[in-house]
Amino acid sequence: MTLEEETDADLVLRARDGDDRAFTRLMRRHNPPLYGFVRRYIADADAAIDVVQETFVAAWKALARYDDQRAFPVWLRAIALNKCRDRARRLAVRRLILGEKDEQSPEAQAQPDPAPDGEDSVVSAQRRAVVQRAIDRLPIKLKEPLLLTYFDELTHQEAASLLGVTVKTIETRVYRARQRLAELLDRSAI
Repeated sequence: MTLEEETDADLVLRARDGDDRAFTRLMRRHNPPLYGFVRRYIADADAAIDVVQETFVAAWKALARYDDQRAFPVWLRAIALNKCRDRARRLAVRRLILGEKDEQSPEAQAQPDPAPDGEDSVVSAQRRAVVQRAIDRLPIKLKEPLLLTYFDELTHQEAASLLGVTVKTIETRVYRARQRLAELLDRSAI
């Protein structure tokens, strides 16, 4: 069996038996989509990297409890979702206590833009920023199903299982999230 033919299940079994390289292969395989999910959820690139790392550490520690009947990427997203929620709670407490500066503050605006030069890339980056801010403004109950199904391409059944709700609830929340997102984007006029 070649490296490309190894399934997640094969790699999980080997990792459970102490093969660190098998878990490294799982991390390499699932890092890009997991990072994409986390990045869309929390919007901060550096924090997203940290959350993905925390997710893989937690997955390594919980590997013995992994249910082989679940798809490994869905299991990872469940862990990542919990890590994102934990981060959001910590930030909310920090803001309440310390009054942390937001991205619209003069200090944040003074930071250089990491985007490459060029009008197209600037416009594209501005559009992404507007969309990300609109997604950030969605209530969690609408944001999570939207991210999981629309951006992360999980089925409604997988998202329902991950969030512990019914498929109909996911459908309803995704519909409402898209409506709300459209309203927010209309106000922004991108």
